[in-house]
Amino acid sequence: MNLHLPAGSTAHDAWALEIPAGRPEWTHTSLRILDLPPGGSHRWDSGEEEAIVLPLAGSGTVGCDGESFELTGRQSVFDRVSDLAYVPRDSAVSVYSIRGGRFAVAGARCERRLAPAYLPAESVPVEVRGAGSATRQVNNFGVPGVLEADRLIACEVLTPGGNWSSFPPHKHDCKRPGLESELEEIYYFELSRPGLAYHRVYGTAERPIDVLAEVRDGDVVLVPHGWHGPSIAAPGVDLYYLNVMAGPGPERAWLICDDPAHAWVRGTWLSQECDPRVPMTSAAGRITH
Repeated sequence: MNLHLPAGSTAHDAWALEIPAGRPEWTHTSLRILDLPPGGSHRWDSGEEEAIVLPLAGSGTVGCDGESFELTGRQSVFDRVSDLAYVPRDSAVSVYSIRGGRFAVAGARCERRLAPAYLPAESVPVEVRGAGSATRQVNNFGVPGVLEADRLIACEVLTPGGNWSSFPPHKHDCKRPGLESELEEIYYFELSRPGLAYHRVYGTAERPIDVLAEVRDGDVVLVPHGWHGPSIAAPGVDLYYLNVMAGPGPERAWLICDDPAHAWVRGTWLSQECDPRVPMTSAAGRITH
């Protein structure tokens, strides 16, 4: 299976990007990107997947099960934290945009059918993680305790140019109660300007995997298992990525294990200041320092 998917390589029908779940090599998570022109709309059935409809650029109206959610959205992922809509499995879903926009539909196969829901941007916890050149911003919009879901876990990360994130390298590919979850993960990347970034995935002796991807705007890296990180932003180019996670277990938990060879990195944060460029955005708009 190809784990680095360049922008446009998975376009299908109305979707600018489509990574479906339910395949032998990719089971639990899905991601679709919908580009709508002004006045454009699209309808689909969610089937066995619950999903979060997240504006990446622009605003729109999400319809589901007779309910309608007006999403204020944002100009870009580097502009502000966005509101979003949760849509359950076995639903007829629609998105309509007066001015046009780009929407991520992050999904996961699930068992329970929950109610549609709206999460305002002001309710999204913004976390500053790491320190020094490993400082990054995490918008925890789709994690346990913030958004109710059956299996789906999602967040977005903003990394200033020149910094490393998803660091130290970590994994979540086996079930160890209280220590580690078994989760597939999708990384979807956007860049603040034309440029590049890098993402690393590597495995264990028992489960080898080897990816060193030069990623550009709109690229995806799939992480079926193994250590992943760092994600490296080139100097002068801010990096955004959307993480989508789900696994086979009934417990919806995001428990990670650091690579022992690099776990010491966390200890260095105690003696370092956070990068003053972070947080980079908020619910009110982009923060300037």
